[in-house]
Amino acid sequence: MAQDAAKVTVTGILRDSVGAPLPQVTVTEKGTSNATSTGNDGRFTLQVAGERSVLVFTSVGYAASESRVGNRRNFDVSMNVANSGLGEVVVIGYGTKSKQSITAAVSTVTSKDLERVHGGATVSATLAGKLPGVTFRMPDGRPGSSANIQIRNMGTPLYVIDGIQQDAGQFNNLAPNDIESITILKDGAAAIYGVRAANGVVVVTTKRGAIGRNTVNFDGYAGIQNWTRFPDVLRNSYDYMYYRADAELNWFNSTNITPQELEKYKQGEAAGPQYRSFDWRDYVMQKNATQNSVNVNINGGNDKVNYYVSATNLYQNSVLGREYKFNRSNIQANVTAKVANGLRVGANINGRIETRQNPGVPGGDDYFLSRLAILRNTPRERPYANDNPAYLNDMGEHLESNYAFLNETISGKLRSDWRVLQTNFNVEWQVPGVRGLTLRGVYSYYIADLLSNNQEYTYDAYTYIPATDTTAEEYKRTGGATNPWRDREQIKQINTNAQGQVNYQRAFGEHNIGATFVAERIHNKRTRNWIHASPISNNLPLIYFPTMDQYQDEQSEEARIGYIGRVTYGYANRYFLEASVRRDASYLFQPGSQVGYFPGVSAGWRITEEPFMKRLLKGSDVLTDLKIRGSYGELGDDRNINGDGPIVAPYAYMEGYNYNQGTAIINGNAVTVSRDKGVPITRITWMTSKITDIGIDFGMFRGRLIGSVDWFNRKREGLLGTKNDVLVPVEIGYALPPENINSDASQGFEFSLNWTDRVGDWTYNVGGNVSYARQKWLDTYNPIFNNSWDQYRNDIRDRYVGIDWGYEVQGQFQSFEEINNYPVNIDGQGNRTMLPGDLIYKDQNGDLKIDQYDQRPVGYGYGRQPMVNFGFSLGLAWKNFDFHADFSGGSGYTWFQSWEGRWAFQNNGNLNTIFTDRWHREDIYDPNSAWVGGKYPANRYNAGFNHSNYGPQSDYWLHNVAYLRARTLELGYSIPAKILSKAKMQRARFYLNAYNMFSIDNMKQYGIDPEVVDDNGLQFPQNKVLNIGCNLTF
Repeated sequence: MAQDAAKVTVTGILRDSVGAPLPQVTVTEKGTSNATSTGNDGRFTLQVAGERSVLVFTSVGYAASESRVGNRRNFDVSMNVANSGLGEVVVIGYGTKSKQSITAAVSTVTSKDLERVHGGATVSATLAGKLPGVTFRMPDGRPGSSANIQIRNMGTPLYVIDGIQQDAGQFNNLAPNDIESITILKDGAAAIYGVRAANGVVVVTTKRGAIGRNTVNFDGYAGIQNWTRFPDVLRNSYDYMYYRADAELNWFNSTNITPQELEKYKQGEAAGPQYRSFDWRDYVMQKNATQNSVNVNINGGNDKVNYYVSATNLYQNSVLGREYKFNRSNIQANVTAKVANGLRVGANINGRIETRQNPGVPGGDDYFLSRLAILRNTPRERPYANDNPAYLNDMGEHLESNYAFLNETISGKLRSDWRVLQTNFNVEWQVPGVRGLTLRGVYSYYIADLLSNNQEYTYDAYTYIPATDTTAEEYKRTGGATNPWRDREQIKQINTNAQGQVNYQRAFGEHNIGATFVAERIHNKRTRNWIHASPISNNLPLIYFPTMDQYQDEQSEEARIGYIGRVTYGYANRYFLEASVRRDASYLFQPGSQVGYFPGVSAGWRITEEPFMKRLLKGSDVLTDLKIRGSYGELGDDRNINGDGPIVAPYAYMEGYNYNQGTAIINGNAVTVSRDKGVPITRITWMTSKITDIGIDFGMFRGRLIGSVDWFNRKREGLLGTKNDVLVPVEIGYALPPENINSDASQGFEFSLNWTDRVGDWTYNVGGNVSYARQKWLDTYNPIFNNSWDQYRNDIRDRYVGIDWGYEVQGQFQSFEEINNYPVNIDGQGNRTMLPGDLIYKDQNGDLKIDQYDQRPVGYGYGRQPMVNFGFSLGLAWKNFDFHADFSGGSGYTWFQSWEGRWAFQNNGNLNTIFTDRWHREDIYDPNSAWVGGKYPANRYNAGFNHSNYGPQSDYWLHNVAYLRARTLELGYSIPAKILSKAKMQRARFYLNAYNMFSIDNMKQYGIDPEVVDDNGLQFPQNKVLNIGCNLTF
């Protein structure tokens, strides 16, 4: 009774820097788990132990602050925005911290930054340029596509959503409106997540309800999409025939295209219908493809229950046509209830229905042939015979890229449907009588179901035969598809996660002690079956047993148990220390090697809290926060070097057979294939990452300027390799098993800086970040080389990963005289195939011939993540207007021109317009006419690898890419509160948003998006999007 009598009740209001009430601010009695949160009006009520209690005010995206209760019973507190600042609240592994006490390298982005990105379909698309150390590349722009993101270029990261480990697919397909914050754990801080965390961790926290009245929020937008860039080709038949004649004369020394015939193509349709032109680019591309998104969420609560319920729908159409569609619907429901004094229960439910639908097309990429139609089809070819839409034109070898058949009516249909449900249940108990001790239990159940149906039809193609004096016109069937395809795939994934946690957090004067112990069990099960048939009719969507010819049935299962311990210590808000250890066991390894222990330790020192520094600064606000931190952690990994599969097949350490290696239907009976497993693999265990990070966090001018600097190094040991000094007779029939014998390292730095201020009615912020990360090989097992060249060319020790090799180009021949007198044999034929404008390769070893021994390292690695990533943002607000701009960029990666980007008239197709700027004769039909210079060597018709200009790799066709892209530009207007109050609304904001509107880069001249990863430019490019939308709150 005496203890209860000492308790006091405090109330208050939390405001932002302009005085507006702040909802969802957590108010905690320091050193305890006693907490509440502010309602939509920014107000709170909390009963605390007494007048000596200290209130801690925290909210994601704002600097934390503290106030002693004393004799005050009402508080009016202003909170400053602290995006990435020292006071920001950060969600870390199995807990939260204020950033001023964090001793590891972390970065956080909040909902206010994510919700203004309205171009991408997935969460990863919203992160470009926003987080230091996160490398970003958007290689694909098809509906529903995701970005490639890595943490410090270390490989595929682990994703943790509301405390549960997930995969990239679940992360990407969350609704951005439902995300409260995303935190990146980049160094030893990831060690607490154990297996799969060696490449860093992406921690996602979804939104929760705020105490106060119920609030209904609406966010909706609609927009139009167009490609950023795509290679252009000739669109006029005369141009096509002219450049083709030139290329044939250069390559074959003859052509069937006469000057008289060219003149008819110049006249066009006036000379006859066969001389017309057809623009395939205009025919294939759908300008202003639509997209739209709607989110409605309700949140609220009281001191007993709070809730957040949300529904989102996203629809995207494709620039390739209306039959290429993506649709996703999300639901999110988070509820927390106080069922007894000190006892809370909660549930998080996330559901998703996702549908992709497009024409059924031969090959693995149903978007490829549509893009190929733009690059390959010539302006002389037309989609329909005699322009009659009832008869598909037989375009010969180009028939498969005739866009007229790429629709659900003629080619078929592919539809894939995902049904996903994630449920998390938790219970938390504040143990009575032990202040600061909390027990927590979590159980998660995840089920995902994929049903994919694909049917590719047979169809006919025709050639038009005009009427004559004796015969009528005819549409003759001369081609088409006669191989029907029907397949159905079903995948079901069930994951469960059970956690038991013990948390202790207590302040003793200036000492703050914390401890966490977690036991975690993860169980994943996946089943898949796939059926293929050859139906006898396009009208039979069902799969009948007599038409089946292939069947696959698979099942995989894995389970892991981990134990985690962590202790933290802080003194006087000045010194911080954290140590953790995790014990993991993996079923992949042989007994005796299945268990691993992985420790981590970190420390931080806030120098500005030292008495001598305070005396030195003398109250100056030039330097208000300065913290030095360092960390070291070891992480085990049972995944491969890229993090996208197991390091070794399950039970590979056991002798036996691999079953279910395919199924065939023979005489109506299913026969399953089995194979001997080979030599047992018994020398593979954990791949270990040892990560060191040293960083500085600082704040200046009372938090208006904040920043951080980090240097990091990761050394991986235990990478797989094979001992090449052990000879295995061929007669055995098996290769020597791999072992953990190689190592590599990644090293780099990152820097971020942000300024936030207010001048009169203007509020503004500007910030930026840059990061560099590069990987190199360290050791390989006892390499053996035949000679010094072999060692120079193939010894990867102490070399950067991803180096390409090729010739160095010194210039281009200017005349036949120079070719005839040139002493170095470039083409292997005494330079007899060379023409003015052809490439001159450097003879590195002086042997007067160009061969493999003249190759040298070129470029940074084709198709890799950028080594340098950077981004900056700008925000302005004036009265009821606001403007935001986000930019991101990258450099230090390589694009190689190839295929349609290197060879003129590749596969007898059209000509990329970049090759109109080429060396050529002034009169293409006169071999004695003067040569006119250009950028590219003389065109040769479909030469492919058969000429020295195009076959070998060289730095002429290599481009080290650098770009800066305007990711988001948004202008908004909010209706004044006085007007809204009459309509009983809290907020009404309307905005115009532009996404990917322009890019400054060195790829524009090639018609290539700078983030593209393939070598012919045929990858589906990104979209630039223009949206209009509104945010409403009731």
